[in-house]
Amino acid sequence: MSVNRRDFLRTGAGLFIGLMLPESSRLAAQGRGRGGPALNPNAYIHVGTDDSVTFLITKAEMGQGTVTSLSQLLAEELDCDWKKVRTEFAPVDPALYGQQGVYGSQSIRSSWAPLRQAGAAGRAMLVEAAAQKWGVDKAQLQTDNGFVVNPASGARLSYGSLAEAASKLPVPAGVPLKDPKQFRIIGKSVKRLDTRAKVNGTAQFGLDAKVPGMVFAVVARCPVFGGKVASFDPTKAKAVPGVKTVVQVPSGVAVIGENTWAAMQGRKALEIRWDEGPVANVNSAGISKMFAEYAEQPGAVAKKSGDFEQAFAGAAKKVNAVYEAPYQSHSPMEPMNCTAVVRADSCEIWAPTQMQAGGRSAAAQLTGLKPEQVKLNTLFLGGGFGRRSSVDYLSEAVEVAKTMPGTPVKLTWSREDDMQHDLYRPASYVKFSGAVDAEGWPVALSAKVACPSFFGGRPGAVDSTAVEGIHTLEYTIPNMYVDWRKADPGIPTTFWRAVGYTQNTFFAEAFLDELAAAGGKDPVELRRKLLGNSPRLLAVLNRAAEKANWGKPAAGRHQGVAVVNNIGSFTAMVAEVSVDKGKLKVHRVVCAVDCGHIVNPAIITQQIESGIVYALSASTKGAITIDKGRVQQGNFNNYDVLRIDEMPKIDVHIVETENTPGGIGEASVPPLAPAVANAIFAATGKRLRKLPIRQEDLV
Repeated sequence: MSVNRRDFLRTGAGLFIGLMLPESSRLAAQGRGRGGPALNPNAYIHVGTDDSVTFLITKAEMGQGTVTSLSQLLAEELDCDWKKVRTEFAPVDPALYGQQGVYGSQSIRSSWAPLRQAGAAGRAMLVEAAAQKWGVDKAQLQTDNGFVVNPASGARLSYGSLAEAASKLPVPAGVPLKDPKQFRIIGKSVKRLDTRAKVNGTAQFGLDAKVPGMVFAVVARCPVFGGKVASFDPTKAKAVPGVKTVVQVPSGVAVIGENTWAAMQGRKALEIRWDEGPVANVNSAGISKMFAEYAEQPGAVAKKSGDFEQAFAGAAKKVNAVYEAPYQSHSPMEPMNCTAVVRADSCEIWAPTQMQAGGRSAAAQLTGLKPEQVKLNTLFLGGGFGRRSSVDYLSEAVEVAKTMPGTPVKLTWSREDDMQHDLYRPASYVKFSGAVDAEGWPVALSAKVACPSFFGGRPGAVDSTAVEGIHTLEYTIPNMYVDWRKADPGIPTTFWRAVGYTQNTFFAEAFLDELAAAGGKDPVELRRKLLGNSPRLLAVLNRAAEKANWGKPAAGRHQGVAVVNNIGSFTAMVAEVSVDKGKLKVHRVVCAVDCGHIVNPAIITQQIESGIVYALSASTKGAITIDKGRVQQGNFNNYDVLRIDEMPKIDVHIVETENTPGGIGEASVPPLAPAVANAIFAATGKRLRKLPIRQEDLV
């Protein structure tokens, strides 16, 4: 750990330790990060004179457990009393903390070493302070659950009693870390630190924000993407009791009231005419046709190994198939919202956001203020799934607040706003060709992908996110060709939980089963054969197959399998289903995962279960469809989600790779759809190549 004197902050109330967290991630590697130095100051530890340990955390908490798991890394090496650990969200300050944000299952990966190093440095400083107080060699001292202990004399000093003295010492470098065999907190299912606050109502989510003197706003947006206001008459809206004013903002027309209900009623009464723009002619059938046409055109090459054309031409059996997936809404339980106040010399924001630094930067640009004049308060997120990595809703709140200088404005999106003005997971279309040799083993695979970019993309370049899960396949298929062409019908898109792997793993793993059938191979045996160069993926496949009793399902049930390496978290899944008169029932899902070193098994299990629920909803129910440039779904009545009586039994098996940090928030989403689709084929002989799976597809 590179820490100098400036990283060491003193307070009059204990020991403050600076630490360094790297911000290297999949997103930065793909050119979407802000760049900058490899290491940035990113968080701090405070040991109080009352023995408390406070962790200022720069990661957002949206239910994935970062507050707890990151604190475990710290507490393990600090050797403090877990019952006295507490957390606070750090202020947004890129100059101090680096790029603040949560994305790509990076929280544990980016924090594994630095947090442990910081904890170890703090422990060493407390030991040194005790050694000086007792006049003994520090080498003979030990730590124990928040105390420094002298085994020779039996003397004990609490961390709180040593904090002041320790704060005057230099921060040591290169303090040895614990051997994993010594861990007492890492690897344990300790209780989550955020549970109590969420149960007793003290946890502050975005919708909980309360600022004295605030008013409430909603925005009327064009129902067609890219449309804009042609004209509006605010007379009837202003006549609604409780409505204060009606103003135009870049995204539409804002109605501001004494409360959210008044603002919403005012919006209903608002007379507005839209310039709908060219997207008004777009519909789902046309989008699918557009993608199919693009798939026939040359694309940007994402992967080329061997000679696909030659291998395909000479193969014993050939398979061609087209796969499709729809746009998907994020639809977190807490719709988009933000509270903001803009003054002449400052701006303050209260936001549930995955991208704190990006939100502050956007607010500075919109207000013309310096970034340091913008204060962003990070609140708990009622779900994110990638949606809150965008800052459009935050920017909208700032734009509305600008119209009422000095007055805090709370902007709320309804469920319909949230679903019909989302930034969606892109729809996608893939044209596959594959072949097996005379012995039935795959020798060639080609995938021509047509879909929008997840993040804009550069002309002529490959959006690697759009093809991840296909061009990253770890199977030893000697001749592969994958390319991508950007097909953009004007529907706004962004990252969605597990990003490109969500649909691409369905495409690739279902098509691999088609190759297995063409070659007369068992799907698990085929994968075992092809995963010889991927021992971690092979290990989870073997564990899942064993625990699912592969090949011997319960009577009337059928099994399907899928695997994925989702940016370093290796997951295998077996789904057990039945199909009766066209009705699908997913009875059981067995999931084996290797996400590196286990930090908190309970949180891993929670996230695996959460991902399966999310993916099963999307795979069997959810689809965003477009007509006349408008989203046809508006709430959960027509964008359905999994109900409790539809929930399968889930068995989670964790395979550990020690001292290798990984992520878990996205791991179980991608393999669910192909595992279910492959099980349906085993049950019915029907190949399902289009999501979501509908009952009419099974009859």
